[in-house]
Amino acid sequence: MENKDFLEEARKYGYVQDNQVWLKPFLDFPARQVGEVKDVEDESLQYFAFRFETFREKVNALLAKVAESENKGSFLMKVLHLKEQIEKYDALGDFAGIYQQLTQAENEIKATIIKNRDKNLSTKVALITEAEALQDSIDWKGTTEKLKELRQNWIKTGPVDKAIADEIEDRFRNTVEVFFQRKKEFYDDKQSLLNRTIDKYKDLIAKSEAVQDSDDFEGTTQKLKEYQQQWKAIGGNLPRKMSNDLWNRFRRAHNHFFERLKDRITQTKTESKDRYFEDNLTRKRQLVEEAEGLINQDVQAAVPKAKELQAVWKKVGPVKGEESDKLWERFIVACDKVFELSSLEHFLRKRNAGGKPNPTDHTQARINALRDFMKSDKQELEVLETNLGRLADTPGNEAFRNMLESKIRNFNRKIKTKQELIDMIKSHA
Repeated sequence: MENKDFLEEARKYGYVQDNQVWLKPFLDFPARQVGEVKDVEDESLQYFAFRFETFREKVNALLAKVAESENKGSFLMKVLHLKEQIEKYDALGDFAGIYQQLTQAENEIKATIIKNRDKNLSTKVALITEAEALQDSIDWKGTTEKLKELRQNWIKTGPVDKAIADEIEDRFRNTVEVFFQRKKEFYDDKQSLLNRTIDKYKDLIAKSEAVQDSDDFEGTTQKLKEYQQQWKAIGGNLPRKMSNDLWNRFRRAHNHFFERLKDRITQTKTESKDRYFEDNLTRKRQLVEEAEGLINQDVQAAVPKAKELQAVWKKVGPVKGEESDKLWERFIVACDKVFELSSLEHFLRKRNAGGKPNPTDHTQARINALRDFMKSDKQELEVLETNLGRLADTPGNEAFRNMLESKIRNFNRKIKTKQELIDMIKSHA
């Protein structure tokens, strides 16, 4: 949207009174002051229209996420928060339309939440039924894993209506606890089984400690992972202190080895990364030299070659150090010169379609055309710099500021490139 369009939008939804900027009433909201006129009324109106666009983009982004997400209920508070902001957000625009959009989204989300809670209730009732069928099982290990799986599915299932949430939760928890209490009592009566479990743990500890200083990193890694799986598979119900002591010994041996492995991997990655950056640096230097050499080639052949080099540049990885920015600047300037020359020759051919100027006239025509192009670029640059200087230093303007600064850099480079081309043409005249 151009500045004049922003101004029209601002006047449509706001007005200036007593050197203050006011938002017109909408829906059930009264007119309210959103700011003050700083220097020029139109510029102040445009500024608050810019702010509205920022707010609109935030709303559209949220509504897009809601539309794409399967878990729409998680966005309800964000939608309500944006609706609240409408009453106090300082901007000029179609707040009524946004309010209606957010209200529609709120209603749809609430409807989805109700629907999901009914679905969650059906799922949780099914989980309870499945757990009740397992509570008298004597397959301790298999049923333990199955109930853990049911518990994870229970946790992953969303909430149900608050009126029955506690009842449903207690029913599932009590069903699961019946089985685990029976399992505990069974193992409490089997001291010999506990002793065998302890021996299994100690055996894995001894095996882990025996290989913790091994230099066979690949083979030992596989062994320790197998030991970890075997440790998990034992599933012994030991007293907490004994269990912690055994686990700490087991974990200490594994941590010792994997810290050594981590150091080895870090060393290998560092060496590989350095080679990677060095190779990228060499390749980018070559691309810069090729790009800078295009200025001496026929411009019709140089243009596709420059585009080809740009495509290759994008595929080359990053470069460390200060030289990265310098190489990029040289590369982009070299390519710009080719494209500027191509545009220049196209302009001159079109203007001189009726005849062929002599070499001296052609040289001066090229210089004059480049100067005209530079003049146009400088006018554009001046407008951009003026707009940047007038832009308020607020977070809401950060994206717009970055866009203006980027365009200013591009125009400065264009002007510099055209001046260098003029100097080159003069030196070859």
